[in-house]
Amino acid sequence: MAMGSLTMNVAQLAEAIYLGIVGTEALAAMGFAFPLTILLFAFAGGIGTGSSSVIARTAGAGNKDRAAYLVTHAELLAIIIGVLLGLVGYAVAPQVITILGATGVVRDMTIDYLRVYMIGVPFFMLSIVGSTVLRATGSAASPGIVMTAGSVLQIIIGPILIFGWFGLPELGIAGAAWAYVISRILSCVLYAWLLIRANMVRWTLTGAIKSWTAILHVGGPAIASGLVMPFSMMLVTKLLAGHGHEVVAGFNVASRVETMAHMILWSVSSSAEPFVGQNWGAAKYQRVKSALKMCHVFCLVWGVFTFLLMQMFGTAIASLIDDNETVVAVAYWFFLYIPLSIGFMGMTQVASSSFNALGKPAPPFVISLLRTIIIYVPLVYAGDYFWGYQGIFLATAVTNVGVGLLAWRWNNNYINRKTRSLESQTP
Repeated sequence: MAMGSLTMNVAQLAEAIYLGIVGTEALAAMGFAFPLTILLFAFAGGIGTGSSSVIARTAGAGNKDRAAYLVTHAELLAIIIGVLLGLVGYAVAPQVITILGATGVVRDMTIDYLRVYMIGVPFFMLSIVGSTVLRATGSAASPGIVMTAGSVLQIIIGPILIFGWFGLPELGIAGAAWAYVISRILSCVLYAWLLIRANMVRWTLTGAIKSWTAILHVGGPAIASGLVMPFSMMLVTKLLAGHGHEVVAGFNVASRVETMAHMILWSVSSSAEPFVGQNWGAAKYQRVKSALKMCHVFCLVWGVFTFLLMQMFGTAIASLIDDNETVVAVAYWFFLYIPLSIGFMGMTQVASSSFNALGKPAPPFVISLLRTIIIYVPLVYAGDYFWGYQGIFLATAVTNVGVGLLAWRWNNNYINRKTRSLESQTP
């Protein structure tokens, strides 16, 4: 999963490099598009989380046939929701981008990107859910390999479509979106082949409603939790836009560099989820506790490593993508405050994944609301008022640390209490 996540982010960084050649306006457009793409990820991630929770516990308990039905119905649910989201996103993208503060050529470029991106939403949903259900059924390596294959394809065809190589039309920023869509289509084909080969597909709708109910019991609150982040990102983008399009571009560049490190933590939490679910379903409670402890320690160590790495190389990498003075300055302040806190963000993700794996979607939802509504939004406004965009970055770091400690403590206490209760019932 780490390999797959890294290559996905290398693909995103390559996309930023290609668009940096197009111009600062193209990078700013990607910054305005980011909150909407994250919103779509909330739906994909929520369905994937619900599917993973139910399938992992079912597989861990030894009911492989029921797990296959759940896999099939999860993918069908992803298709239905993906088509609906794509249609809605295509229609409302121009209005949302205007509300976020994009104007002129930056607005036009953002709309060009998003309208192509929305065509690929069903494939995006299928690929995310396909990855999670494969892990939930015990296939640990293949999702990362598929993610790597799709990312390599995106890196290769990106410049061909953006710059119009080999006689093809020059599509500009829309070419970047087409490269992403085509890479997701490849991922879907590979995931379908792997699931069919593993005999984890049942060509029937029998029991679909029951499966969807079980998936959405966890997936519904997970979607709601995921939706909180895009709205906070929209707020941040709106505030950053008040300081100029170059600041939005700098934030976009720095985010893409930092996300390469952050996705390692996403790999940890997304791998912990099926691991916890399977072992909990098999009544291996101490194994769950040991794994979670290892995950949290790794998150903190990785956070420190990321901070040191970004201090040494982050600004230089950003300047290679776009040497605009404002863009580089924004990247400097971003790397000064945020990377050291991402270990605590990883702890939040691990704790939420653990709760979801156990079929307890309420705590992650509460944590998400607490992080955004109670803590993050007030701090962001205060930071922007007193210190400008630097204050926004500082507010993000403080929020990551505080919520990470809270989420770890809550999950740890729940696991200990539940383990004692279940072990006391065992003859």
